[in-house]
Amino acid sequence: MMMKKNIETDIASASLLNRLKEEMNVGLKGGIYHLTQIKFCYNSNRIEGSRLSEDQTRYIYDTNTVNAVDGETLNIDDIIETINHFACFKFLLATATELLSENIIKEYHRILKTGTLDSQKDWFVVGDYKKLENMVGGAKTTLPKNVSHEMNKLLKNYNQQNTHTINDIITFHHTFESIHPFQDGNGRVGRLILFKECVKNNIVPFIIEEKHKLYYYRGLKEYKKTPMYLIDTCLSAQDSYKELLKYYKIPFAEND
Repeated sequence: MMMKKNIETDIASASLLNRLKEEMNVGLKGGIYHLTQIKFCYNSNRIEGSRLSEDQTRYIYDTNTVNAVDGETLNIDDIIETINHFACFKFLLATATELLSENIIKEYHRILKTGTLDSQKDWFVVGDYKKLENMVGGAKTTLPKNVSHEMNKLLKNYNQQNTHTINDIITFHHTFESIHPFQDGNGRVGRLILFKECVKNNIVPFIIEEKHKLYYYRGLKEYKKTPMYLIDTCLSAQDSYKELLKYYKIPFAEND
């Protein structure tokens, strides 16, 4: 009884990162970790075309089974990538305070895409940079032969600073998505990086919701000309996450 009380006290007084780790380690249901896993996975995958509902995502997380309504056809990759995203978030927490690196970014991709139909294709590289040209929103991205150089340059410039503001992190996100280093999965990997870097820099993280994806896409597309489109979308998402922190009584700086 005393051990349970101590765990509850420790969790209640923890910072966000420690709180997420503690709840993960004890398998707490209904807490901020549980809710973040489901909302982050559902929204990030849904933005990329997953047809699973939030209830189905929650059901997979809670029961490790799939809840399909009568006659519904589910995409196997949607299920695999849901399970993989849960694993990605655990890896994110384990490496949250580490310097952002190519190894971490590639590991996000490896975890996310392992076991998918894409992973069975000869030309698709899981956990490494793309081999074939790709486009995003009709715009050209970095050619495969230049990706390693551009990613190294991006990370070198970013890591020259010891700490980062939310605007620094959003700018990194835009550049990362413009490079589009992987054959597929760039958006989800990019949003995992956003969350990690916010936590690392003691900034309230955020989850871009699927219902706001058109604002998010516009923000990415227009960032060089009008950066506030993307910044405002991210700040609005951050306000939503702050409400969760208030509910769970997790301290944060109001000026984040």
